[in-house]
Amino acid sequence: MNYLAHLHLGGQTSAQLLGSLYGDFVKGLLPGRFPADIEDAIRLHRRIDAFTDAHPLIKQAVARFPTERRRYAGIVIDVFFDHCLARDWARYSDMPLQAFTQKVYRVLAHEPALPERLAMIAPRMAAQDWLGSYVDFDSVGEALAGISRRLSRPEGLAGAMQELRGLYQPLSKDFREFYPQLQAFAVGEQPTQV
Repeated sequence: MNYLAHLHLGGQTSAQLLGSLYGDFVKGLLPGRFPADIEDAIRLHRRIDAFTDAHPLIKQAVARFPTERRRYAGIVIDVFFDHCLARDWARYSDMPLQAFTQKVYRVLAHEPALPERLAMIAPRMAAQDWLGSYVDFDSVGEALAGISRRLSRPEGLAGAMQELRGLYQPLSKDFREFYPQLQAFAVGEQPTQV
């Protein structure tokens, strides 16, 4: 899952939203590095990633890609599934997508101690509405282009958008089957609030 899905699944408090994003920017052991509620959200992010990577529907989605793309198919699917979530947002959330994304951007803007790389991209994320832009399929290509610049082998994502166009319907079906299962998993994995 990519940013939007992690934020949607990770809980609605400021600490949960931060930890849901931190999971992509913080590596290694956690105890004591952040407040406990942020660390809980980072751990949930990691469990969501493990659940997703091991799930048969994700393995099926990866297998839809040509053999030479499969090493990078997980990245492509993560970003495409954020598109599916944004496109079908009202099916999964009572809060309108724009209200949700604005809440996330406010939380980020008011946090003075974001992890270094997140601190660098958070202003652009808000200014360019990265989360809300996933509604538009073309934003998937823009996100993949940005990711490819950070890969040691950027050619691994070359041509992915053309493949996604051909796989749009079957991958959308995979998302609709998978996401409710992931939601149920995430709810069961969240720490109880005291």
